[in-house]
Amino acid sequence: MNNQMPSTDDRPALITVNDLTLAFGPRVIQHDVSFQVKRGSIFAVMGGSGCGKSTLLKSMIGLLRPTGGTYKVEKDDYWAGDDASRIRIGRRFGVLFQSGALWSSMTVGENVALPMQMFTKLEAPVIRRLVELKLGLVGMLHAIDQYPSELSGGMRKRAGLARAMSLDPDILFFDEPSAGLDPITSARLDDLILNLRDGLGATIIIVSHELSSLFHIADDGIFLDAEQKTAIAHGSPTWLRDHCDDPMVHAFMHREQLDSSSSHGNG
Repeated sequence: MNNQMPSTDDRPALITVNDLTLAFGPRVIQHDVSFQVKRGSIFAVMGGSGCGKSTLLKSMIGLLRPTGGTYKVEKDDYWAGDDASRIRIGRRFGVLFQSGALWSSMTVGENVALPMQMFTKLEAPVIRRLVELKLGLVGMLHAIDQYPSELSGGMRKRAGLARAMSLDPDILFFDEPSAGLDPITSARLDDLILNLRDGLGATIIIVSHELSSLFHIADDGIFLDAEQKTAIAHGSPTWLRDHCDDPMVHAFMHREQLDSSSSHGNG
């Protein structure tokens, strides 16, 4: 089957995942997942509900140790090192959680400042200027003294993005960034992600099932299947839509009902 996009991308791999297996006790979520994320790519982790997209993301940001396989950031094997090594590698990460995950008792500015206060020795006036810079990048400087409860869903996502960029990471992880947003706000967030990638040179891994967003911003990706519990296709969302002949992937990419006679294990 035609399930992998031909590679013409000569950019170096920033992230390499080999034969990764993720499980909760005896329950295997995904097994033998392998892929590379090129430097400067917007890499999509795709698949239907319950396939393990967010579980994979949790492992990549250090919240879930895999039961097998390797996960390397450049030459550093993330899970093979000690705690100090993982902290050092993790300093390269910025994470935008699905809800924004802002502290409700802190203002937007205080939320963005918190990582700098925890992990740097910068003086308060310097941190304030950097907070203003980060919020300016996402169009949220006007909300620096507002609380999350005063913001719309799209504004909370942008504030969360500013916090994710607080320590100038070169790798950004986004968990369902467009979830719950109206189409116009979602499109604006997509454009912002593209601008940040182009302007900052960041590499972005995005978990999403929002097809319009994925077609617009992602240039590579994998498709996880809940039945086979592994990655069944590799390529950009547009390539998978136009060229992948796996019935599960085709149905997902075209928003079609999968014919049970064509599903895995029934043919």
